Amino acid sequence: MKCSVYIATSADGYIATPDGGVDWLHSAGNSEADMGDHADMGFVAFMASVDCMVMGRKCMEMISNMNLSPEHWPYGDTHIVVLSNTIKTPPENLRGKVEMFSGEITDLVRELDSKGFKHAYIDGGSTITSFLNRRLIDEMTITRVPLLLGDGIPLFGKLDNQIKLVDSEATAFANDFVQVKYRVNYL
Repeated sequence: MKCSVYIATSADGYIATPDGGVDWLHSAGNSEADMGDHADMGFVAFMASVDCMVMGRKCMEMISNMNLSPEHWPYGDTHIVVLSNTIKTPPENLRGKVEMFSGEITDLVRELDSKGFKHAYIDGGSTITSFLNRRLIDEMTITRVPLLLGDGIPLFGKLDNQIKLVDSEATAFANDFVQVKYRVNYL
């Protein structure tokens, strides 16, 4: 099963403020720019390529706190699994949208693969780091937001080994965001 990352970071590498806030994503960059056919910077096409998603508990809690209406739910009917060793049931507003999992990530990937899932979207800093440390990420799309947070939750935690990123494809958008797609090559 293919595992991919699609995530935005501040220019200094943070995915959220120290308290988990991501409001800065909506105010950064040139909001007056004509994005033409790139208004979503490829997110809809990426979501169409995946059939399941794995995120961490903190990511789920952040999404739950957004209290998204059905019209604003960005994941459609994608099968979503939330990793947590502490929470067994999702928040009320996410029930029926996510399933909880505790256990080994490699077991989860095998289980998803055996159920016929082919491409997983991996989200959340700790989750991404855990997948990288188990050599499970195949590609990463990282969108750099033109903003320096100075502090916050970093995209990557401690990695067990160096990881080479290859076959880069970069796109600069009219709103000053820069997106780079990499294939992951474990050394």
